[in-house]
Amino acid sequence: MKRTIAVVTTSRADYSHLYWPLKELQAHPNVDLKVIVMASHLSPEFGSTVREIEADGFPIAAKLECLLSSDTDVGMAKSIGMGVLSLADALGQMRPDLLLLIADRYEMLAPASVALALRIPIAHIEGGEISEGAIDDAVRNALTKMSHIHFTSTETARERVISMGEEPWRVHHAGAPSLDHMRRSQLLSKEELEQKLGLDLDTSTVLIAYHPVTILRDTTREAEALFTALGQIDEQLLFCYPNADAGSRELIERTQAFLKMRGHGRLFVNLPAVTYWSLLKHVRVMVGNSSSGIMETGSFALPTVNVGIRQQGRERAANVLDTEAEAECILKKIIEARRESFRRSLEGMANPYGDGHGAERIVNVLANLPAAETLLLKRGVASGGA
Repeated sequence: MKRTIAVVTTSRADYSHLYWPLKELQAHPNVDLKVIVMASHLSPEFGSTVREIEADGFPIAAKLECLLSSDTDVGMAKSIGMGVLSLADALGQMRPDLLLLIADRYEMLAPASVALALRIPIAHIEGGEISEGAIDDAVRNALTKMSHIHFTSTETARERVISMGEEPWRVHHAGAPSLDHMRRSQLLSKEELEQKLGLDLDTSTVLIAYHPVTILRDTTREAEALFTALGQIDEQLLFCYPNADAGSRELIERTQAFLKMRGHGRLFVNLPAVTYWSLLKHVRVMVGNSSSGIMETGSFALPTVNVGIRQQGRERAANVLDTEAEAECILKKIIEARRESFRRSLEGMANPYGDGHGAERIVNVLANLPAAETLLLKRGVASGGA
């Protein structure tokens, strides 16, 4: 009999990581795939990215509106509650054999909580990592303890999940599935990118992916230093939209004002995954505080300046230059990242987050799991299995 696996996606970020696992699950003869689409995917403000999922041909079993039109932490908290209410009905009716979640977005607390109440086993991708400057860190750890099967991006992350009391047989080092794009997707050439986006990539280009720092009460406190530093460089600047967190609208407005004053540069509401990965291949430097700057840029040996505390504690490769959120420090690191000597020093580097085979490893495990009763009964090994 086929195993019904439901997968939740809430934003462009997690969908780009889930694309190849979804393709593998969709093609597997023993899996009945159900995709649940929520939150910013359904928001016109964030590009209505549900259309990308539909265009990719995945079976959308439910579209759940739960993202409040807000720019506050109260709005974030209420969105979790809206998600719980919507998912209680959807999952209560669907009753999948397994629920697959990824990463650390706050919205993922909703499906995990509902699945726990409904006794639906949970598989979680990208647990065991650290990002001390965001609430994502606590969300990730909560999801780990609520989940029954784990797929980590690095061996260190696997060891960390086991140290949290998860039985070793449940924890699999798969690698980050986002890296499958670099091996399996047809990335765009420089000329194709230029035509698609209306850019001249012969001009030295910096890609900026910067998000609110959700552990801070003032989530955009570090942003002024970033914009001050960026105002002192001559490169073509390409900005990606921030995540739908408290402070995102303020960041969007600040970016728009910065570009208007500068007179050139671009702000992209939504870049399809393959377009985004292709940009990583062709820009000169990446700047910001996104996990993408830590996890994916290593596959391109792309010099990356990581700003502030958001990704503090995360494993990183040699291409990542960390800096405090001070304009002078950021500028110095950008100058260092632009040096040809630094770029040459990265030749032949390996990405610690995987080899582009993550989706295969994940789906091979998911398709051969024991029955739900076995999965649901977890033993606390850290305390001696009392």
